[in-house]
Amino acid sequence: MRQSRRWKSLKARLGFRTAGRARVALAAGALVVGIAAAAVVPTTLRDFHLPGTQVGDVAVDVIRPSRYCAECHAFYDRDVEPYSTWSGSLMAHAGRDPLFYAQMTLANQDVGEVGYFCLRCHVPMSMVTGHALDADGSTLDAVDREGVSCHFCHSLVDPVYRPDVSPAEDKAVLTALAEVPAHYGNAMFVLDPSGTRRGPREDADSGHPVVPSPFHRSADLCGTCHDVGNVTLERRSDGTFKFNEIDFPVSDTDPTHHFPLERTYTEWKLSAFAAGGVDMGGRFGGDGGGVVSTCQDCHMPRTTGQACFFGPTREDLARHTFAGASAWVLEIIADYYGDDPDVDEDALRDGRERAVDMLRRAATLEPRQEGGTLVARVINESGHKLPTGHIEGRRVFLQVRVFDAEGSLLREYGAYDANRAELDEASTTVYEMHVGLSDRMSESTGYPAGETTHMALADLIVKDNRIPPRGFNRAAFAAAGAPVVGHEYADGEHWDDAPYWLPQRAAYAEVRLYYQTVTRHYIEALRDGNSTDHWGETLHRLWRRSGKGAPILMAAGRIELSEFLRGDADGDGDLDLGDYARFADCLGRTVARDEPCRTFDFDGDGRADLRDFAALSNALTRP
Repeated sequence: MRQSRRWKSLKARLGFRTAGRARVALAAGALVVGIAAAAVVPTTLRDFHLPGTQVGDVAVDVIRPSRYCAECHAFYDRDVEPYSTWSGSLMAHAGRDPLFYAQMTLANQDVGEVGYFCLRCHVPMSMVTGHALDADGSTLDAVDREGVSCHFCHSLVDPVYRPDVSPAEDKAVLTALAEVPAHYGNAMFVLDPSGTRRGPREDADSGHPVVPSPFHRSADLCGTCHDVGNVTLERRSDGTFKFNEIDFPVSDTDPTHHFPLERTYTEWKLSAFAAGGVDMGGRFGGDGGGVVSTCQDCHMPRTTGQACFFGPTREDLARHTFAGASAWVLEIIADYYGDDPDVDEDALRDGRERAVDMLRRAATLEPRQEGGTLVARVINESGHKLPTGHIEGRRVFLQVRVFDAEGSLLREYGAYDANRAELDEASTTVYEMHVGLSDRMSESTGYPAGETTHMALADLIVKDNRIPPRGFNRAAFAAAGAPVVGHEYADGEHWDDAPYWLPQRAAYAEVRLYYQTVTRHYIEALRDGNSTDHWGETLHRLWRRSGKGAPILMAAGRIELSEFLRGDADGDGDLDLGDYARFADCLGRTVARDEPCRTFDFDGDGRADLRDFAALSNALTRP
């Protein structure tokens, strides 16, 4: 690989060394050149090489466009038929997603050729057409833009061969591969090069050859793309992350050993849902509601219907809805691609409604009063963290409004200004994951240390207080690259108790839980950081036209409040020297989540300090 004279000079100045032909290693943590905030890691396609199907392994005409599937799997019942339900999902439009392209542009500016890695999941057909080799997506065509298409998904082969379980045909497919994936994740997929369709039915009567595939009932299939780590950043024994040797494939392909970008599959795998399932009382699963276990149970709910127009009516038909939290993204796709004949706006509208419905099933809100504190318990009803998925932009937050007996607003937490698209974050609890740059990475790149929107360079988790699923084990999650950071959840907890200070005249409160896909800060960062193409500006324009990504209501509740006595730490109904003595143990502490001490927060600033001591003293001496 020819290197420019300029790069050779800069490499020498920063301490890079070579190790064999076209192989660059890092010395003393030096990584990239920081010049005018235009840092670029000069990685190559080899840095993103992973086991599984490679470009050229499958002929382009083998995996057919989804319109051919519509001939039998559409035009008879839009609510259940596979083609129409898939057409309204983000799976069908992963290759059209403006948010994805804006994110990929910024990533490509920071890390060379990383778009090839991004395209593996969002535009997997580009690994068949070869267009993934153009990491900026400039050569993608209509076939690529179908995203996770029907035939692509139904040609997937389980990379882990299981005797007497896996189809016999799988053995030959896996044997022919140069490298067989040892893990699920990072889009290390295997395609049947013959294009033979695979599905979950043993008794399928089809117009084309079909192989019964247990893999298509398994969450492992979903894990292929829903566990993603930055393959250029491996975890070291001390828990930090370092860049691998440049222009050389990653030595360890286990996604949990790479810097986490998405851990949805791992979160599920370590939950009670994976360990035999959970009876959710019909919340998920459709007509087959009750015990749910796999991704498909929730995201492909069962119903009664036909899989194709001439097929039998089945009582356990899996609807290909793939509903998640993507309501806003589906909205901007409909806006941007409204004239595209391959985009069904009615299906997208249905898909958006299903996404909103899924969000409203994903959490339960239980407010309660504890003296002068309102505690909002948020229960995670999903099989993974809440929220989960791609780490950038998305958040869940609480809004609490406290009123007096006349209905006058006394205090508001989590106020959201829809015109400015700004949340009063400091006053409320926001569940989210933020990544950042370590001091070492900052010195190497020229970007500031701390929280960052340069995801492809991030080597530090700044915050991850997202609510874990049932069956949570803190040590297991941390070991698998899905740690809790900046918060405390005990083993087994799948809820959070968020406390809010109540004014003295509080009579009732309204509590709401919201989900938001993108923040104003993130959208503007994608726009302002883009120096390459139109996607930053395009996304910003779509964001403005779509209500600026307004939060979606997940749950709401109202609670009537009782009178309370501030400072009554021992609960005996009055203020006395016993309370006075207890205050000493709380002085100087942050008390919002400290149940014994928060009663001493007289002024609502979240601390027990000298002002509160004065207020307690005044109350004690008051007749």
